[in-house]
This record gives sequence, structure tokens and C-alpha cells, in this order.
Amino acid sequence: MTKKQHYDSLLKGEPNPDRVFFRPILMHFAARFNNTTYGKFASDYKTLVESNIRAMEHFDTDMVSLISDPYRETSAFGARIEYVEEGVPRCMNHVVNSMDDVKALSDPDVYKCERTLDRIKGAEYFQKLLKGNVPVSGWIEGPLAEACDLSGVSEMMVWLMTDPDLVNRLMDKCMVTAKNFAKAQIDAGCDLIGIGDAICSQIDPLTYDTYVKQRHIELISFIHDCGATVKLHICGDTTHLLEAFRDLKADIIDLDWQVDMDHARHILGNDTVLGGNINPVLVQNKPEKEVHDLSKALVDLYKDQKYLLAAGCEITVLTLPENLMAMRKASYLQ
Repeated sequence: MTKKQHYDSLLKGEPNPDRVFFRPILMHFAARFNNTTYGKFASDYKTLVESNIRAMEHFDTDMVSLISDPYRETSAFGARIEYVEEGVPRCMNHVVNSMDDVKALSDPDVYKCERTLDRIKGAEYFQKLLKGNVPVSGWIEGPLAEACDLSGVSEMMVWLMTDPDLVNRLMDKCMVTAKNFAKAQIDAGCDLIGIGDAICSQIDPLTYDTYVKQRHIELISFIHDCGATVKLHICGDTTHLLEAFRDLKADIIDLDWQVDMDHARHILGNDTVLGGNINPVLVQNKPEKEVHDLSKALVDLYKDQKYLLAAGCEITVLTLPENLMAMRKASYLQ
């Protein structure tokens, strides 16, 4: 069974008799494992792809991904990005400071903007090297996350309470680019699109329902219509949003370590793949055997469900390779 076939079986709810699907989020870890820097990983698609493939081959992960940082679309909207050799790229300016700035925003051409085109080329390069045998995950920012990237988190949190017209107009513009960017990655060969909207864990259910939920539903439906599956990734405690997530029809929902997996399954039902939910700090700091045992406990509990083994968020750069390998070993059922 190829990794792509394993992924298709997971989505159908057909458990693999040999192992649980293993998909940790790898970014800075993958770069360092490939003896390169995070700056190069985030700025050059060949470095990103080759780092992912090297990690996949060594740790036998079941998917590769184009995730790198939150500022691909932000750059396309006109923000200045500074690359950091051993850190996440920095956004050097806020593009949106007022309603006038929102009105002036034009929809970027994702094929002509350097950083969005780089990710699209990454999808093509993955397919060239992997020949369709490994599922490839693209990545876009969710509408609230992108609005925060353009305006600043504190500013957007205030506007959510004081200026709904600005918020709605800005997120509508973010939605246009999210759709265009998702479709471009799917056309380039992505099987899955991850939607990162981490800031949603910091808002209450009413705010989520008012501003974000319908946009998530619309975006997920659009990606499905383009022929790809969808993973929703929201870092942090999303327990208060699980009832709303039930209506999204996402194929996969990542759960961070603060969310109880049994409770999430009870709320979300059996049709959604749940990913997670080990604390990445424990994967980094605990002895190899404890990491194995934490992972094995999840595997034993959820091996017959739609479940993929991962940490609640990104595997940190300081994680020992043997600890990540311990997770992989724990995913085997025999």
C-alpha cells in the first residue's frame, strides 16, 4: 500500500491493519534535519520540498506538506517580509490600518507574487519527485488569521468588537485570495489543503459564529469542489468551538493538547479524522520511552477510528530525532 492509498483508506474509515497514519507537522525541524536553515526552508521551495522528503524517508511519515510560515498571502498583499536564518519570517509592516486601507486592497495574483508562486512551485516539485505516491498537503491562511496578519492581532481583536463593517470587508477580501491560492496549489498537485486559523482559539463561540464559521464552511466547500480534501488546524484550546466545527465538513481537524480527544469525538461524530494531540513540549523534552508510551496510548485507543497520530502542533526544532522516531514506532500495530 502506498502512502497515498493509506491516506485514501483513512478518509474512508478503513483502518490500516499494520499502522496508524502518522503525520507530524514538520517545519524548522525538517530544515535542520536536512542541514539547512529555516530561512532557506521558508524562502526556497526546493529546500522546503527536499527537507520534507528527507524527513519522510527517515521517519517514514505518511504525508509531506508545504507549510512554512503565515506570511505567504500577506506578502502577496504587499507586506514586507524579512527572512530570519533560524527563525520564522517576520512581517515588517501592517498593510491595513483603517477602512480606507481595506478599500484600497487589491486581489493579488498568486501566480505573480513571489512567495505564493514559490509555494505553488513546491507542489509541482513534490509531484515531480514523488510521482503521486505520497499525499501532498498545501496550506492557506484562514480568513481571521490572514486579517490579523494584515492588520495586527490586537487591532483585529478590537475591531471584532467595535467595527464589524471593516472586519467583514477585510475578511471577504482575504477569502478571495484564500480560494485563489488553494485552487492554484490543488491544480499544481496538492491532495489536501490545510487551513491555518490559529487565532480562532482566542475568540468566544459567538464571535466565531458571527464572523468566521460561515466563511470556514464556504472555504471548505470550495476546496472540496476543486477536488481536494481539507484539514483545519487551529492551535490552542478549541473545546469551546467544537459544536461549531461539527457543521464545517472538514475532512481532518487537528486537536491541540488542551482538547480532550474523547469529548471531541463525542461532539464531532465518527466521520471526521481527528489528529493529535500530544503536547509538542513533551515530545521535545520527555525521554524517548515516555514519548513512545504517550503515542502508543493514543494509538491503542483510536486505531479503529478515523485518527492520525501527531503532536498537537508543530514538532519543535529542538526535538531529538529519536523522540520523533519513537512516535513512528508507536504507530505500528504489530
